[in-house]
Amino acid sequence: MTSSTPRRTLLAAALAAAAGTAATAVPAVASAGPGTARRGHAPAPGLVDNRFWSSYTDWRCGTADGTKAVPGDRPGLVLARPAGSADHTDPHTGRTSAWEYASWTSPVHTSTVPATEVIASWNARTPPGTWIQVELSGTYSDSTATPWYVLGRWASGDGEEDIRRTSVDDQTDGRSSVWTDTFAIDDPAGGLRLRAYRLRLTLYRKPGSGLTPTVWRIGAMASDVPDRFTVPASAPGPARELAVPRYSQNTHVGQYPEYDNGGEAWCSPTSSQMVVEYWGRRPTAEDLAWVDPAFADPQVCHAARFTYDHQYEGCGNWPFNAAYAATYPGMNAVVTRLRSLTELEDLVRAGIPVITSQSFLKEELTGAGYGTSGHLMTVVGFTPDGDVVANDPASPDNEAVRRVYRRREWENIWLRTKRYNASGKVASGTGGVCYLYFPDHLSPARRKALAALGVL
Repeated sequence: MTSSTPRRTLLAAALAAAAGTAATAVPAVASAGPGTARRGHAPAPGLVDNRFWSSYTDWRCGTADGTKAVPGDRPGLVLARPAGSADHTDPHTGRTSAWEYASWTSPVHTSTVPATEVIASWNARTPPGTWIQVELSGTYSDSTATPWYVLGRWASGDGEEDIRRTSVDDQTDGRSSVWTDTFAIDDPAGGLRLRAYRLRLTLYRKPGSGLTPTVWRIGAMASDVPDRFTVPASAPGPARELAVPRYSQNTHVGQYPEYDNGGEAWCSPTSSQMVVEYWGRRPTAEDLAWVDPAFADPQVCHAARFTYDHQYEGCGNWPFNAAYAATYPGMNAVVTRLRSLTELEDLVRAGIPVITSQSFLKEELTGAGYGTSGHLMTVVGFTPDGDVVANDPASPDNEAVRRVYRRREWENIWLRTKRYNASGKVASGTGGVCYLYFPDHLSPARRKALAALGVL
């Protein structure tokens, strides 16, 4: 019922230790009572900053070394000429291969939020024999610089000509670190923040092949969400429920254990597949030919395989899930944070389901029937009373996937950054992390909802 979470748990432990966090060290924020809940409530606006590059102008504004911006209905970046060549040893296959490469570096982005965390995401296609690397370098609030950090080495495929998509461990300068898919300040309580950053995109191909990856979108969410055990209550808006396909991860328990021990840990790719299909996309019969025909919903197995992070040893890498969704024609995907349940309601009302990440004890979420240190589900609607309608993949079968969770419980579980685990120790919450998937062609209402978040 959970995604693999060991490295995310390490992130929480590292941040807690650096800040000297103990059960009594971080005061809980009092929950707003019924008289104080109000429609449109959101925490202070300076919590989340989104910056994504996707237009032809965006690609031309960066610094190119062998890459080229391509115009059209879906502008992108391609490898036009090699800037150099290098050998790369894949740690997961042991193979050393030569690769041609070219790069693109974004303009410096000064975040509206001096950040404690940054999560990048990208949308690309990599034909067999090509791959991409995404890196971040930034400037701290004391005007010193970070090193270049690798945020992912990614290929859409995993054939013989491909590298194994992977995060990179053990990256730190003693002031910040990368934990799987998240850049994080090591000691937020000390006041250090990331003030600005650049992203570097390197495109690789087999020498002499003439192939190229194509990248349509790259960017990042920077945030500084304060320590909080609870958040104020928001008042519900109008009811709406979206017709999102329902898939259970638990019907896949034991299937393809090489991908994160099988379906019991496939909450993230199962949620991703539900939303991909909501937008009318799905794998072809040829794509699914490798799946045992006796298995129901083979597309969930497919999603698990093609979101798998070989270093993390799991399918829960947030940007890898977004990148998988964006491999489908005309699809875009980002990882971000929302500041409030109201923002999520606005997206659902516009017709955009939201995949959310949360952690909780069994008794904290009525009707779930389980506790988790990290789990993804898809919010598809709200009842007239404002309760959350979620497609929760941690269900015994597809029919049971639709759940209604109490608004106040769910809101707090999703938006908090601190919680108590089953041992009574302080652990982390994700602070509103979510995946947003959307097609190229959007209705005005959907475009307005995404633009309000700075995603478009």
